[in-house]
Amino acid sequence: QVQLVDAGGGLVQAGGSLRLSCAASGRTFSNYVVGWFRQAPGKEREFVAAISRSGGSTYYADSVKGRFAISRDNAKNTAYLQMNSLKPEDTAVYYCATSFSRPITATGADEYRFWGQGTQVTVSS
Repeated sequence: QVQLVDAGGGLVQAGGSLRLSCAASGRTFSNYVVGWFRQAPGKEREFVAAISRSGGSTYYADSVKGRFAISRDNAKNTAYLQMNSLKPEDTAVYYCATSFSRPITATGADEYRFWGQGTQVTVSS
C-alpha cells in the first residue's frame, strides 16, 4: 500500500505558475512510476505527466509539453509538478498516482493503482 498526499493547488492568473507536490508513505517510493492526472468538471480524468523510478525519464501530454515539468526526490519520498504559463483550460483537480509495473508512457488512469486525494488548480483569465 502507498499513501499519497497531494498539495500545492490554488487560484492563479493566466500566465502564472504553481508547484504541486505529492508526498508518499508506505512502500518504497522509488519502486514506483509516478504520474500526474487532472480532471475538469464534466470531463474524463486525463494524463498529464509521468516520471520513471529513478527520475531519469519523463513523459508529457502534448497539451502541457514545454510548460509543465515533473520531478521527484526519492530521498524525500516526494514528487512534484511545476506548472508554468498556466492557461484557463488547465483548471482542474490534479491527482498524483503511482504504478508499480507500467512504463511512463502508460497514460490510462486504470494503469495506476494508488492515488492522492487531489488538489484544485484554478486559472483565471
